[in-house]
Amino acid sequence: MLNLPNLLTISRIFVIPIVLVLIVFDETWARWTACGLFTLAGITDFFDGYIARRSNLVSPLGRFLDPIADKLLVVAVLFMVVALPGRVNEWSLFPALVILLREIMVSGLREFLAELRVGLPVSKLAKVKTTVQMVALGFLIVGDAGPDAIPAKLIGEIGIWAAAVITLITGYDYLRAGLKHMAGDAKA
Repeated sequence: MLNLPNLLTISRIFVIPIVLVLIVFDETWARWTACGLFTLAGITDFFDGYIARRSNLVSPLGRFLDPIADKLLVVAVLFMVVALPGRVNEWSLFPALVILLREIMVSGLREFLAELRVGLPVSKLAKVKTTVQMVALGFLIVGDAGPDAIPAKLIGEIGIWAAAVITLITGYDYLRAGLKHMAGDAKA
């Protein structure tokens, strides 16, 4: 159970409180350290799955924890960034809410479909969404502590809106796929 992919996933969960505490400090070093840890956590998201598949180390624990670790990391950082005054434009609460609601909807849909023994694989567009979210959140973590020549806060806000648009598309795709199974289940 404690193979390298699972340890990478678990490390992603354990780094969340550290990143959140660092985000609260309004110091340049803290923001950059939080961004660095957040980036490393995002990188583990790629490598845990890659190593697990490549080394034939896919496990029930890994399949269970990986999506949870992803959602915890993104939602916790997103919540913290939009909750702190002045970190983002107040309108950025809307894409954050869209992202959060989609994650809840997809999690519920996966749980329902699991009872029917139907998998809901992650789409390529959903992987793009995750990448856009992670990059946008990195910029939002740094925010005004970034170099003057790079408008990190603006880049992050545009990125989070782009992620929300992709989130709506992928959420709709997943819901449509799930409704087909629900309609099929109702006919039985």
